[in-house]
Amino acid sequence: MGYIVPAFATLTAMNKLSSQTSPYLLQHADNPVHWMPWGEEALQLAREQDKPILLSIGYSACHWCHVMAHESFEDDDTAAVMNRLFVNIKVDREERPDLDKIYQVAHSILTNRPGGWPLTVFLTPDDHMPIFAGTYFPNQPRHGLPSFVQLMENIAQVYDNHRDEIRRQSDSLHDVFQRIADQDQTPATELSSIPLDVARNQIEQQFDSRYGGYSGAPKFPHPAIIERALRHWARTSNSTNPDARILHTALFTLEKMCAGGLFDHLGGGFCRYSTDAQWMIPHFEKMLYDNGQLLGLSIQAWRISNEVLFYDAAVETADWVIREMQAEAGGYYSALDADSEGVEGKFYVWEPTEVESNLDAQSYAIFAKRFGLDRPANFEGHWHLHAYHSYQELAEEHNRDADDIHDELYAARQRLFELREQRVHPGLDDKILTSWNGLMIRGMARAGRIMNKPDYIDSADRAAGFIHENLWTDNRLLATSKDSHAHLNAYLDDYAFMICGLIELLQARWDTQWLSWAGQLADVLIEQFEDVNNGGFFFTSHDHEQLIQRSKSYSDDATPSGNGMAAQGLLLLGYLLAEPRYIDAAERCLKAAWHSMNQAAISHCSLLEALDAQLETPTIVILRGDSKELEQWMQPVRDNYMPRLLVFAIPVDAELPASMQAKSGGDTTRAYVCQGMSCSPPVDSFKNWQELLQQHSADLKTPPA
Repeated sequence: MGYIVPAFATLTAMNKLSSQTSPYLLQHADNPVHWMPWGEEALQLAREQDKPILLSIGYSACHWCHVMAHESFEDDDTAAVMNRLFVNIKVDREERPDLDKIYQVAHSILTNRPGGWPLTVFLTPDDHMPIFAGTYFPNQPRHGLPSFVQLMENIAQVYDNHRDEIRRQSDSLHDVFQRIADQDQTPATELSSIPLDVARNQIEQQFDSRYGGYSGAPKFPHPAIIERALRHWARTSNSTNPDARILHTALFTLEKMCAGGLFDHLGGGFCRYSTDAQWMIPHFEKMLYDNGQLLGLSIQAWRISNEVLFYDAAVETADWVIREMQAEAGGYYSALDADSEGVEGKFYVWEPTEVESNLDAQSYAIFAKRFGLDRPANFEGHWHLHAYHSYQELAEEHNRDADDIHDELYAARQRLFELREQRVHPGLDDKILTSWNGLMIRGMARAGRIMNKPDYIDSADRAAGFIHENLWTDNRLLATSKDSHAHLNAYLDDYAFMICGLIELLQARWDTQWLSWAGQLADVLIEQFEDVNNGGFFFTSHDHEQLIQRSKSYSDDATPSGNGMAAQGLLLLGYLLAEPRYIDAAERCLKAAWHSMNQAAISHCSLLEALDAQLETPTIVILRGDSKELEQWMQPVRDNYMPRLLVFAIPVDAELPASMQAKSGGDTTRAYVCQGMSCSPPVDSFKNWQELLQQHSADLKTPPA
């Protein structure tokens, strides 16, 4: 079989990616493949020519996406087959998570296996239902997989000769999608703490007591699980039986990640995941969303334990973000590639001789012992830095103080960082995604507040300003921006993550405009995303492009659940502003998600945070006073871990919405303490303020064994 390509369709004209904003799509703009972006032009072409659609979904930092591109999409012969048989559509899963979510689910249904990237899906041209789905396919048959060309030719024959079977498969898939949509259609009548306790037990059961983490290899950070473990411990910390075991799972996991090869010990920042159980060899891409979450967790772990390892990880991650991931205009970039010079991890690995020649003998001996340069190579004949010995162990071996060892290693790391800066850097994905910026604003503001680092708060404030100025148009968010071009309807995550980021930023530094904007975002979120019949929030807005499924997911993924973050943000904002609409929408979400939470509690930790706040409302404190006294009153807040206490330090001259104006300043600094919708008399002495904080503190300072 074959299709006639119109005579006017040159290779250059038919590849339509050169005008796109996505760095991932632009990577494919010179392919001989007739790539088109997802849109009406490509979909109409498929209908008119009755050609199946070859949908390829990936992202710029994806190593196997690069491999498949090099093997197949850059190959003239393979491209000729693609162009002859299919309408070829390239999608950046970070710009179009709506499409990615749908077709990842379809892949799982059709193959009974988890998906991943690159995602390769063949679609019918009329209703865009999957004919076949897979991930990476090689250019030659191997590992039990056909070659990509063989696969394409088989799919084309199936489409030509088996339309009835394809239609029956599409009908069955529609039925499955409908069952998925229907499974949470009976909201709970009341909420309880049962899923919180179930999740706590599941976390301990899945905990890897040897290496940390909550799975085997490949091992992912699972920040939502770590956050839940910390919060669960905090609930018990002031009881007669504090839950030290659940705290240990969180701190030990973070310790192993911060000491392991998942963390960049020279430049800061965490990689996407570990390929092994020991957190030694990562997949080297660095994603903004991972680092926004892990930055906030690292600084909380330091606040609890006082361990310098966590402090260093937080500082070095925040410094890396400001140095390499923040645009001059303020927004945060999306990712760093795993590869440089076409080789995964090349930028990060070392030879012992290279390190030895750049450090003095004493420093090299300590550095080699800590980071494994005295051991066999651990990554394809090279050495990737992974901490094998603690500062205390090295201090005892060398009969020195642990702080001295730390400082000497810090100086050595700085020297090697400067040396590494001369290498060819991994590629930067410089698009600015609203949702991921929300996560980093939250992490950076939290780090700046707890560590009292104004430059981190400045960074978060600049990012919020960029999103507000460039991606907030006509009272609606846009999802992505690059080179001054913002576009695409925003998703649930964009609104929910930004609301939570702004609430954290307001705790770090009050700015009434961010409170006002958070309220506007909440209004749109409810108006455009809420399932008015069943509760909860759809991933796409009511006026979004109609796709084969409208997803409503409650579980966490690499990023937290949009429903979970929406419920958290609406609850906190509702109590702060005394706005029952927000609180009621959050409660409807929790009731709609009740079935899912009870089926797999550990997979719904973001929603469990909201459930925890719904069952036992957090304490919200409004401090009013002059700036100097507010700083004094905020210091003990920074010095303690109090996740159930939100403190907003508001200067006396700040303009506030009507619902907050009664909390005015006076001759002295005052603390207005509210839980739920009821408030206590103001606290107007610093001594009483310290006593109140002591009741909320959940600090440990010495980690449990």
